[in-house]
Amino acid sequence: MSRRFYDLPPLTTLAAFEAAARHLSFKNAAAELNVTPGAVSHQIKALEAELGAPLFLRRHRGVVLTDEGDRLFATLAQSFVSISQRLREIRGRQAQATVTVGASTAVASLWMTRLLSEFWREHEQIQVDQSVSDHGFADAPEIDMFVRYGRETSPLWEHHPLYRDELVPVASPEMAQRLGGTELADLAQERLIYLDSVDQSWTRWQDWFAALDYTGPVRRGHKVNNYTIALQAAQDGVGLLLGWQRLIDSLLREGRLVVVGPHALPAPRRFHLVTRPADQLSDNALVLRDWLIMRLSRMGEMNSPQP
Repeated sequence: MSRRFYDLPPLTTLAAFEAAARHLSFKNAAAELNVTPGAVSHQIKALEAELGAPLFLRRHRGVVLTDEGDRLFATLAQSFVSISQRLREIRGRQAQATVTVGASTAVASLWMTRLLSEFWREHEQIQVDQSVSDHGFADAPEIDMFVRYGRETSPLWEHHPLYRDELVPVASPEMAQRLGGTELADLAQERLIYLDSVDQSWTRWQDWFAALDYTGPVRRGHKVNNYTIALQAAQDGVGLLLGWQRLIDSLLREGRLVVVGPHALPAPRRFHLVTRPADQLSDNALVLRDWLIMRLSRMGEMNSPQP
């Protein structure tokens, strides 16, 4: 049998393992690779047999990585990102000239787009592409950096803390005037707008009330799956929305939304600028990274990302 030059297992087994480890799901890995879950399972069993060590613990509701699997995944993911970036350069995507930054719909519409416009005016020679998604960016190889509430679990990203927001109930001016001085128990029985987000790290009404020591019933309300839509519903008087005070500062300053009562809760997590490691960023991306960190960090000291 011929010796493999790098002493690597077949790359198909490594690709199947990396996808399954990233999703923690053979089914989702199979969908990504356009094969059957059985094929993914077969590839991973072959890899485990060659290595002589289990990489996953199979459980009733899914799989989890073993310690060996976790270490292998970290190495493979880092390697695949480096390969992807090198291929992008070879394909002529002008990686040195273009920087791609990601944000959720709400972050993009409320202040990221405005900040990037300001950056473009100051740095006309740097082309910045903006990507908007509410499903995350950790698996997007074209992304150089993105704004995220909380932290990514992947070790492939660097986190730059920006600010910690404050969670307050907000409503239309008319509704806020009616509810001025209302106690928590009464607020809990008002029409509430619920954000049914893919990202489960966002604080929900039940968490907010519980953190303020209210343990009574909370009225069910209107559900939306996009925070921008939730903000519009609140402005239209549909109900109370849990507002991220610094995130929605422009709407508060314009009087389109009003904070209801004195009840406030510091957000459990900080917002971060999440970036590729410095040695994987172009010079242009480093300029934008440092500029955004400087500007966004001010949001912890003032009520607006504007100067």
